[in-house]
Amino acid sequence: MSTDGASPAPVRWRAAMEAALYGPGGFYVRPGGPGPAGHFRTSVHASGLYAAAVARLLREVDARLGHPDRLGLVDIGAGRGELLTGVLGALDPGTAARVRPYAVERAERPAGLDPRIGWGAEPPAGTTGLLFANEWLDNVPLEIAEDGRYVLVAPDGTESPGGPLGPADRDWLERWWPGGGRAEIGRARDEAWAAATATLERGLAVAVDYAHTREARPPYGTLTGFRAGREVPPVPDGSCDVTAHVALDACAGPGAVLLTQREALTALGVSGTRPPLALASSDPAAYVRALASAGEAAELTSRTGLGTFVWLLQPKGIVPWPGDGLGAS
Repeated sequence: MSTDGASPAPVRWRAAMEAALYGPGGFYVRPGGPGPAGHFRTSVHASGLYAAAVARLLREVDARLGHPDRLGLVDIGAGRGELLTGVLGALDPGTAARVRPYAVERAERPAGLDPRIGWGAEPPAGTTGLLFANEWLDNVPLEIAEDGRYVLVAPDGTESPGGPLGPADRDWLERWWPGGGRAEIGRARDEAWAAATATLERGLAVAVDYAHTREARPPYGTLTGFRAGREVPPVPDGSCDVTAHVALDACAGPGAVLLTQREALTALGVSGTRPPLALASSDPAAYVRALASAGEAAELTSRTGLGTFVWLLQPKGIVPWPGDGLGAS
């Protein structure tokens, strides 16, 4: 804030998101508090079945790599390490002993995290294994454009028109979000994903997020906020998450495959099929457990909810997906 008491000048959305999410006292880096899980529900928090499915995917990657002595597992946007903890718990001891888990997160390492899990702000170079990014790219700050100009925003969320688009952003819109009007320039996400996948020497990179494709871009964009489990206006003051859906088709590299979460998890053995009623008589406790599992699976694969997330699977040096069957081993 200026010394004369005037309000801060509005800035472009990318700078505003960066400060609100990752600057001093930002939403994702402030110490203490519940972390992202206290504000919105992801597939990781919805059910342990998600981590179990990622563990099955890791075993599939392991097989395609020929069971290396060191099997990398990198989680980008790791939150408090919940997914890595769940995956390690779902692996057999032999495989777990070879896994080198690493959490990529800009917040400080949480107390009590499994000491096997490495922690840092950038993914390690030279990984052989699985690089997984669940709801990370939607929080990579991006520019908002309207009618050929950048959109500026004040800390209270008030928007105003900015200067004309630079050549690189204009070119991105022409290729990936044509039509004018309001748009979210995903070039920063493309670059972030390319940088992340460049650290993978061999294996599979997976990004999971709310997404859309060129043929179905939302006419007014998707920028929004979340606080304490509720959707709120995207005010970039650090008090809430600020997020926008991802143009995953623009991020995709050579050999990449796009699947819905429903398709991916079904291929990995997650099923919402109810257990047979006969089990209720022969083993009531098992029936209750199976019923609860089916309910969680149904939430993860819902045609109107989490199941509509998109998985970008990008192989590097291994058989392309879906290849001989996702999760076949």
